[in-house]
Amino acid sequence: MRHNYPMKITLGNFDDPRVKALLTYHLEGMHANSPPGHVFALDWSGLQKPDISFWTIWKGDALCGCGALKQHSPSHGEIKSMRVLQQFLGQGVGKAMLLHIIGEARARDYRRLSLETGSGAAFEAALKLYEAHGFQYGETFADYEKTEFNNLMHLDL
Repeated sequence: MRHNYPMKITLGNFDDPRVKALLTYHLEGMHANSPPGHVFALDWSGLQKPDISFWTIWKGDALCGCGALKQHSPSHGEIKSMRVLQQFLGQGVGKAMLLHIIGEARARDYRRLSLETGSGAAFEAALKLYEAHGFQYGETFADYEKTEFNNLMHLDL
C-alpha cells in the first residue's frame, strides 16, 4: 500500500517500539541473507554509541526505514543500518535516506563516505542505489576484510 504523505527524516527514537521492531527486522534480514560471520549490522546498543548518528524516515505516522552514519575519523564516515520496510520499497525511501546521510557527511566536512554490504539477490537493489549515487567499489577500510560475499564501496565527497 502506498502512503502519499511527504517523507520526514528525524533522529531515531530508541524508546519507540516501532523503531525497535524495524531494527529487529533489519538484523534478522541480514542474518537470513548472509553467510555466518559476515553480518556487520549494528544492534540496538551499537547504534547508541557516541560516534553514531541514527535517523528514521516516516510518511505521516508510518515508519518507513532507517539509516545511520558512523564517524571513523574527522574526514571519514560510514553508512550503517540502511533499511527500508518491505511495504515502502520502490517509493524513494532509500534514496531519501541516502541523500540525507550524504548531506550530513558533507556538512561534517568528511572527505570520504564508505559502506560495507553483501552480495546476492537480497542486496542488488541497495548496490544499484549506491552505484547510482556515485559510490565506487574499492579497498577495505576500518576492520573489514574483503571476501567473496561482501562489497566495500566509497564515495569521495
